[in-house]
Amino acid sequence: MSSSDRARVKALLDTYGRTYADEAGIRLKDTPQPLYQLLVLSCLLSARIQAGIAVAASHALSKAGMRTARRMKDATWQQRVDALGEGGYRRYDERTATQLGDGAELLLDKYGGDLRRMRDAADGDTGRLRSLLREVPGLGPAGTDIFLREAQAVWTDLAPYLDAKAMQGAERVGLPSSPDALLKAAGKTDAAVLAAALVRAALDKKGAEEIRKAG
Repeated sequence: MSSSDRARVKALLDTYGRTYADEAGIRLKDTPQPLYQLLVLSCLLSARIQAGIAVAASHALSKAGMRTARRMKDATWQQRVDALGEGGYRRYDERTATQLGDGAELLLDKYGGDLRRMRDAADGDTGRLRSLLREVPGLGPAGTDIFLREAQAVWTDLAPYLDAKAMQGAERVGLPSSPDALLKAAGKTDAAVLAAALVRAALDKKGAEEIRKAG
């Protein structure tokens, strides 16, 4: 690992080293509630909307008590719309309120509201897990990648999960294009934090250029 790689990784993590779950106030653990909150956040981030608005909407849904699949399903459609609106998620609020209700029902029916059962159903096959996640209404390919990038913090068998968007960030800041080389350059940094930082760099051209210059 070159000194320039070390300098760039340090600048990357200093600038962007925070997961979306952490930003949304989700204390991620391998238990049903925080995993469900991460799934909801991933659904919200799937839409073409600013990440900060999706995070604020996640906060608002949690504040309104919709922190589990059961509580989400039992809430009325209008309660979901109102919470999304409180978070500024207005452009997609009505459609998303419907999708969140349908998704909660699917999770309850198939997995008892526990995403660990979905993981068990995938039996260690990440591709299969991706397919099962894609069955959740409103969770597109981007949202599925978001969930898996963040979930690898507690589902460590997924690590390193560095998808195309993360690798785009690595290229943008001038870091190696190999996941193994990236992890080596990151040292003891959690793979989920590294992935989130790389994605944020991919989305911020100006910031990524400053990180590239650090090397």
